[in-house]
Amino acid sequence: MNGTTEVSEAVIRPRPVDDPALRVFLLHHAAGSHLAFTDWARHVPDDWEVCLFEAPGRGRTSDRPALRNARDLAEYFIGRTLDLMDRPFALFGHSMGALVAYEAAARLAARGLPEPCWLGVSACGAPYEELPGDGLAGEPLHRMPGDRLRAALRAMGGIPPAVLDEDDVWALFEDRVRADFAVVETWEPRTVSADVRVPLSLFGGEDDRVVPVESLLDWADGAEDFLGQHLFPGGHFYFEGRVAAVVERLVRDIRTAVTAAG
Repeated sequence: MNGTTEVSEAVIRPRPVDDPALRVFLLHHAAGSHLAFTDWARHVPDDWEVCLFEAPGRGRTSDRPALRNARDLAEYFIGRTLDLMDRPFALFGHSMGALVAYEAAARLAARGLPEPCWLGVSACGAPYEELPGDGLAGEPLHRMPGDRLRAALRAMGGIPPAVLDEDDVWALFEDRVRADFAVVETWEPRTVSADVRVPLSLFGGEDDRVVPVESLLDWADGAEDFLGQHLFPGGHFYFEGRVAAVVERLVRDIRTAVTAAG
């Protein structure tokens, strides 16, 4: 039976499910929030529960400082979702969220904790040898002067124009935006094996200028069980306007992974 939206400090469940067969955690992009995924829950099977992760520094935790390190953010995610990993679960991260999901999966495995049945990586460069990147070429976004940063974010998309166009509004968001991009742009490859142990699928936009397709596809080189890539028309936020098609592909790949695990 489905209920009304449930919200905790870091997890929003837009359609709670009693005794779900599986949970899907969706992790948002840099400078974003759970709002990127608010309408995804209605496209998953009725007995699956969607959990939207909210990084600190926004929403109910707007009074907390935003974290500036990918590993710290992964620890924050694990600490606030581990009690929901009591049944099969999948991780899907977009851009910064993909890097955090990858880090979280690696940390869960290293500690002998429950591991995801599937990892979906969206619009994020492979993290094996170089910084995966979450911005346009050139100077790191988190160090750009304010006017250039706002111009770069306009070109990237994903942030409401009102945030970037109004000085007073931008002042409220700027520190959090810089912290989020620092998460990605200061990340360093893991010293232990970087391979992805769980079934992996890739999602991206055919015309993404932020993370070119070839950078996304490099993830396959370190995947023990690669389920394929799914490219859609559009740029970095390719899923805008085609959520149903993207979620349909996500659901199919998760089912493939669960069936293979037997």
